[in-house]
Amino acid sequence: MDFVDAHCHIISEDTARYPKAPIGGKQSEWAATRPVTAEGMLARMDDTGIAQAVLVQATTNYGYDNSYVLDSSRRWPDRFVAVGTVDPLRPDAATSLKSAVGDGGLAGVRLFTSGSTVPTQGEWFVAPETFPFWEQAAELDLPVCLQMRLGAATGQLVELLERFPGVKVLLDHIGYPDITASPAQAGADVAALGTHPGLHLKLTHRNLERLRDAGEQAGEFLGPVVEAFGAGRIAWGSNLPAAEQSLPELRALAEGVVAELPEQDRREIFAGTARRLYPGLARA
Repeated sequence: MDFVDAHCHIISEDTARYPKAPIGGKQSEWAATRPVTAEGMLARMDDTGIAQAVLVQATTNYGYDNSYVLDSSRRWPDRFVAVGTVDPLRPDAATSLKSAVGDGGLAGVRLFTSGSTVPTQGEWFVAPETFPFWEQAAELDLPVCLQMRLGAATGQLVELLERFPGVKVLLDHIGYPDITASPAQAGADVAALGTHPGLHLKLTHRNLERLRDAGEQAGEFLGPVVEAFGAGRIAWGSNLPAAEQSLPELRALAEGVVAELPEQDRREIFAGTARRLYPGLARA
């Protein structure tokens, strides 16, 4: 089985070259206590049998300064692509986005609307001021990772997907559906979004741990979600080192949870989807 990690983070030891500038003004606990450098990530990938990875900007450490993920992807272009964080509310967001992609540039972008240092779910990602950004992302065929929580903001997500159907949106951690309360209900809620062809799901330990704990009921979530989206719109990401487990443990967790899916579906989730979303990985 081939593996691509579609969601991991790196942090440099060189704070002079790559200074901290976290969104929200507060560094996340994991970034402070268990950072992993690009070299460290490569070593872990080699030990775990993971061929390539998508370096997602450590927003809670670097904010909008994407220098480290870009420098690392340029240094190891056969192993990494970079996804950077941007501010779509800036008047020059569309122009900046166009100049940031291309050969050696960003392979995708991330909007951080909720998280450890942003406890209140922002709904600004569909404000009219962001429309030029979304139009440019669609024109560039650039994947946009959306860190958000389903619930109150789901309506804004649907509005976004209907207004910009050509944009590829990756829902980080599947939007944190409440699998613990009811796998079946969480599965139905997520599956309902599958009618939007541009929406993709990022399956990480945030979901996989809940599915493991659900035991046989895990299928009540996975079944309808995979049926609605197809495995070709689902990608696995470790979320290392935000996840406390080691990379081999995170891979084993994912393999265990999706073990009952057909082999072709597992191939898509573990590598195929990521390589289609990020053609630079396929070319490498």
